[in-house]
Amino acid sequence: MNEYIVTDEHENQRLDVFLASQMEGSRSYIQNLIKSGHVTVNGKLGKANAKLSQGSAILVEVPEPESIEVLPEDIPVEYLYEDHDIIIINKPRGMVVHPAVGNYSGTLVNALLYHCKDLSGINGEIRPGIVHRLDKDTSGVMMAAKNDAAHVGLAEQVKEHSAKRKYLAIVQGNIVEEKGIIKAPIGRHPKERMKMAVVFENSKDAVTHFSVLERYGYHTLVECTLETGRTHQIRVHFAHIGHPVVNDPFYGYRRMDFPIEGQALHSYTLDVVHPITNEPMHFEAPIPKDFQNCITFAKEYRRGK
Repeated sequence: MNEYIVTDEHENQRLDVFLASQMEGSRSYIQNLIKSGHVTVNGKLGKANAKLSQGSAILVEVPEPESIEVLPEDIPVEYLYEDHDIIIINKPRGMVVHPAVGNYSGTLVNALLYHCKDLSGINGEIRPGIVHRLDKDTSGVMMAAKNDAAHVGLAEQVKEHSAKRKYLAIVQGNIVEEKGIIKAPIGRHPKERMKMAVVFENSKDAVTHFSVLERYGYHTLVECTLETGRTHQIRVHFAHIGHPVVNDPFYGYRRMDFPIEGQALHSYTLDVVHPITNEPMHFEAPIPKDFQNCITFAKEYRRGK
């Protein structure tokens, strides 16, 4: 049972909108919770469109998720490193990390279950071994834990941002600065709940460091380091400054001719301390062919103008 107290900043906000800003899950999921009687406001069943008053007490009973069986699948995946405790993966673009409603097959978890046989159970049967994630259409280096002790150690490094990841992105336009810092809070988009946005209410601080690697006139290749780890952070931040990641279906321009499925974003390197041996480790995921094709396309695009 989760309890929320309405503060003055949320007064007169709709119940479903308020809960969407406080909980994980889509607005439709929260509306279904309300409709099925799992939400009360001051002891009475809530209504999705009810306006809230300051000081109101909201109780949310989150039902246990339905038990599903996640099956091992022989899916080809490139493994960059593996020992008794951890496994480092080069996730291909287009692969979902873990199962979700309507998508219980073909995920990285299915592949890991087949390859490893033993994964940390901390995140349950849906996300065994998963310490962090990449978006479906972001490729590159990821880490997973093969036992609970390793999982705790890796998760702590992710939480404290001592695990360093660098990303490569091709963005629209010519960034004139050699390097920069994008510091803008990120939260749910106020109207499109599947998207994130730079917002100043119900948001969390987000900081992205970037440096320019190459300029192609109409596009720029950048290297990004995250000081925080918000959902879609790089994609949201670069869209916010007017340089969206090319081919980004959520935050980019509608007409895109780049030879890639999804955004041109690649998790390039990972620096982490081994959670059991305390050994500093460095991993790199080679630039995939589709990303390299985008670099070639950007250079030719400049010459063709």
